[in-house]
Amino acid sequence: KSKEEGKRAKDILNEDYSYFTETMLRIYKEYETICERSGLVDFSELLLRSLELLQTNSDICQHYQTRFQQILVDEFQDTNTIQYAWLSQLKSPDCNMMAVGDDDQSIYSWRGAKVENMQRFTRDMDDVKTIRLEQNYRSTQTILNAANAVINNNSDRLGKKLWTDGKTGDAITMYAAFNERDEAYYIASTIKDLVRQGFNYDEMAILYRSNAQSRILEEQLLDQQLPYRIYGGQKFFERAEIKDALAYLRLIANPQDDPAFERIVNTPTRGIGNTTLNVIREQSQQQSISLWDSVLLTLQNDALSARATTALSNFIQLIEGLQESTANKDLDIQTDSVLHKTGLLVAYQKDRSEKGISRVENLEELIVATSQYKPDENEEGLSPLAAFLSHVALETGEGQADMNANAVSMMTLHAAKGLEFPVVFISGMEEDLFPHKMSIDEPRGLEEERRLCYVGMTRAMQKLYLTYAESRRLYGSERFNSPSRFIAEIPSDAINAVRPTTKIIRPSSTDKPWQKKRHVAFNNSISDTGMKVGQRVKHAKYGEGIIINYEGSGEHSRLQIKFDRHGTKWFVASFVKLVTMP
Repeated sequence: KSKEEGKRAKDILNEDYSYFTETMLRIYKEYETICERSGLVDFSELLLRSLELLQTNSDICQHYQTRFQQILVDEFQDTNTIQYAWLSQLKSPDCNMMAVGDDDQSIYSWRGAKVENMQRFTRDMDDVKTIRLEQNYRSTQTILNAANAVINNNSDRLGKKLWTDGKTGDAITMYAAFNERDEAYYIASTIKDLVRQGFNYDEMAILYRSNAQSRILEEQLLDQQLPYRIYGGQKFFERAEIKDALAYLRLIANPQDDPAFERIVNTPTRGIGNTTLNVIREQSQQQSISLWDSVLLTLQNDALSARATTALSNFIQLIEGLQESTANKDLDIQTDSVLHKTGLLVAYQKDRSEKGISRVENLEELIVATSQYKPDENEEGLSPLAAFLSHVALETGEGQADMNANAVSMMTLHAAKGLEFPVVFISGMEEDLFPHKMSIDEPRGLEEERRLCYVGMTRAMQKLYLTYAESRRLYGSERFNSPSRFIAEIPSDAINAVRPTTKIIRPSSTDKPWQKKRHVAFNNSISDTGMKVGQRVKHAKYGEGIIINYEGSGEHSRLQIKFDRHGTKWFVASFVKLVTMP
């Protein structure tokens, strides 16, 4: 990040005298030394050298200032500190510069993008004229009204209000699911209904905040035989960190599994290098034995250095220890033990980038997957672990369509930027998930989450569905999160709230409620109250909020209201005094 700010190691002062800052400085200096010695440059180095060249060589700077009299910068909201400084150096007083961007779509701060560069441009450049491109040719007015209402809660915007001369369009559908399986079932079933109405699969997209959410969605799409593809990513069980974890489970189930052995023998790194592994491989081929057996034979013959022998012995003890300690344990306990005792989870937790956080979330979702797995009839007679691995092998080999096929697109909200679809589902609209728990208490982070929501909503051309689950197995445990605050920011007249009309019963561990017929009420009025789910109301004590749930009937009916400033509360409908909001 320091390099993205245009700072070299020598320019950084350890003002707080912290051990962490001092360690990072040493790493930065060593990194610069190695790159210089090896003749290597990274992307930030290319930018920084270009900036330093313009700053230190006036002849070169003047040459390019004279050469470029018209400069156009696209996607200006994604520029970082160095790029802004570079452009400022490149622009001469006589140069005309046009910056095209949308500060409401700045969603890459984790890559160094600075949303404030849009504001800086209007202050730093002379005679700036701002042209607002507010007419939208993609979405219906209903979708635009909702997106405008959400993004209007952000501060320090240049400000704009999207409009269209097209159709008003349908209300946004908000589905309150019982759990993540109910949510996935609803999305898949709705896709089937839309296909029957004449939509193509490739006209629909499912968006989610976290990659880990894709697993249950993939499972349900496969169940209902719906073609899909992961845009800009991989299927859940094909992701590198998941393959690492599964390789450990495979080796525990069968130590003779050579591909699994190869994948994790030095993952995370444990001092077993290629020289040592080549000895193991060569003996395996000569003796026609597995790599595991080759290690055991090599250790018996004392054919390696003391360091290599120790490393291999520790690996064998690790796997054998896991076999013993997890025997006859539940699948999720086995998986949790593997992730922690092998050091795999800790290794990925050290990476605090967006990608690292996503990988940790995927590993935690794997624990959820094993806790929810139930063998089918074809897997009788196998151990739970063997049955699960067999199921994963089959699921990995099917389902995802190629990029040119007529298929539903699945992707993260970040990957959706720049795309458009007639039908869009945004799943997981819950606090701590979207907005993400890492951003929820930090104002700048929360505003970027809101921009991400705005981007997701404006991908929809005709129909937009927002879904959330009242309970969700997430990060390895069951959570009961409130609906996302972004839902409460949408005008109630833009939302058609949908939820099961039948009384919800918690499933036992063997129930599969997503396989049962769920009757959905599209007219969601709450009897005897004149109100409905999704409607904004005002309470004398708690202020404004949105009705997100109800249960019962008559004098025993209750309302659940998500207040803007006081969280979620239940009320007896016949006693609570509410004022409906426009």
